[in-house]
Amino acid sequence: MWRASILTLFPELFPGPLAASLAGRALAAGIWTCEAIDIRASATDRHRSADDTPAGGGPGMVMRADVLARAIDAATPAGDPRARILLTPRGRPLTQARVRALAESTGVLVVCGRFEGVDERVIEARALEEVSIGDYVLSGGEVAAYALIDACVRLLPGVMGKEASQAEESFEAGLLEYPQYTRPQVFEGRAIPEVLISGDHKRVEAWRRAEAERITRERRPDLWARRKGQTTERE
Repeated sequence: MWRASILTLFPELFPGPLAASLAGRALAAGIWTCEAIDIRASATDRHRSADDTPAGGGPGMVMRADVLARAIDAATPAGDPRARILLTPRGRPLTQARVRALAESTGVLVVCGRFEGVDERVIEARALEEVSIGDYVLSGGEVAAYALIDACVRLLPGVMGKEASQAEESFEAGLLEYPQYTRPQVFEGRAIPEVLISGDHKRVEAWRRAEAERITRERRPDLWARRKGQTTERE
């Protein structure tokens, strides 16, 4: 069973949207578990303080190292092999390759940052892997946790209906996904490309490949350059 433990100041936000659709059905089926842990439960003062003013001055508050460390230790006892991920805008971008690796592991511990950030000492002392889901700032890591966990859960065995569909999705082959069409055959004067209704599977496959490459070149030149570099290295 794949285990997701989420350290957060707002445990009531979970499982939230993770209780719906594919992830929700998998959760109900026992394919994975979702444990939301209140960081404030590890505080020692009567106000359950988990943050304090930043050393050196400045605006906002910073999550305390001692409180967060106790919460992490309680959630991941000795021998727990799961990755410890801190969701933060300064982290390394989350990739499909990293998602797949996490999905193939036993689970993940996700730390949802808040305020101005987390005391650097607990990041170092507890070997937190800093991960970002994009170049923008959220109010906290909870929304990012939804994205990370959903991306992992859908790859678990038995969650998706057709395993083959995973291989054709965006990023799986270093390309964005090709355009998709369905009924009606003509919509507001726009017809489904003839090749897709030709019945010629080789032509369909070639068209989809060409479209995936075109879209990747146009929309994500960074991905295209990386893919071309990797292809060149293999040759």
